[in-house]
Amino acid sequence: MNPEQLKEIFSKICDFRKPIANPYIKLLGNGLSWHEGEKWITRRKIINQAFHHEKLKNVSTASYQCCNDMICKWESLVSKKGSIELDVWPYLQTLTSDVISRTAFGSSYEEGRSIFELQKEQAELAMITVRSIYIPGWRFLPTKINKRMKKIDKEIQASLKGIINKREKAIKASEARADDLLGILLESNLKEIQEHGNNKNVGMNLQDVIEECKTFYFAGQETTAALLVWTMIILGRYPSWQARAREEVTAILYEVLRLYPPIINLSRTVHVETKLGNLFLPAGIEVCTPAILVHHDHELWGDDANDFNPDRFAGVLKATRGQLSFIPFRWGPRICIGQHFSMIEAK
Repeated sequence: MNPEQLKEIFSKICDFRKPIANPYIKLLGNGLSWHEGEKWITRRKIINQAFHHEKLKNVSTASYQCCNDMICKWESLVSKKGSIELDVWPYLQTLTSDVISRTAFGSSYEEGRSIFELQKEQAELAMITVRSIYIPGWRFLPTKINKRMKKIDKEIQASLKGIINKREKAIKASEARADDLLGILLESNLKEIQEHGNNKNVGMNLQDVIEECKTFYFAGQETTAALLVWTMIILGRYPSWQARAREEVTAILYEVLRLYPPIINLSRTVHVETKLGNLFLPAGIEVCTPAILVHHDHELWGDDANDFNPDRFAGVLKATRGQLSFIPFRWGPRICIGQHFSMIEAK
């Protein structure tokens, strides 16, 4: 939890690597977040193009459209009875998956939406298996869950393959505009391959692109939905901030991310013997960086560390006093590639 040690862990990505993922979790997307070394560097360079600020302009439009649809549904439900008790969580999950569907797949939005419905079921099944005792080789047995997960994976792979093949042909024939994330990703990948003399070993193949599409949904859907539902809970508890929300929306979202980070704990595995502060860590040791505890540390955030106070985020540097104590999107070279997307969508 020491800010200087956190800085070391997140910046020395060759020494502190991602732990090996549970095979069930990798079914949800074996993309950028799981890669290391040269493969991660190459992949990050290609995918970065899709997440530049100027390329994210359609996120606001898609978010507004999807949000408006959701609010209209709520107004319709309320108008029938005057007032109702509404569970907003399922709606927010649908909202964030709809935004991703529109921004990632553009005109193929409906196809993308059906894929994400399957991904949602896959995630629920994966969580059941992760919470169970792990027995090596168990995933190869024809259990009910294993058979369903394999079937879902085949359906998702086939659907994504169809969308990607169609889009690649259209891009090569100059018949498609690259204004959605998939189009930008494919164009960036094509450019990378051409720059290396059409070397097949450079860039991403079809399977790589499929895995990145799956990863983007898994990483971006539930996390933003969690940020939104906690924000609504907090604004319900502090009504005075509702009036200020339009002007102070970024500060409010940052403070909610501090109090309720979507990823509460991050782990790294030490690759070679490493010195961290006054500790000597042998290879193979797993280092835990508990974001939830760092964000609530009174020594780092003051006596009001457990209170909701967006005023502290008049500036991130001022809020953290120049220390690394705010890590909802991680930090360093492996900082979440979709953080700007998520914040535009949430606003």
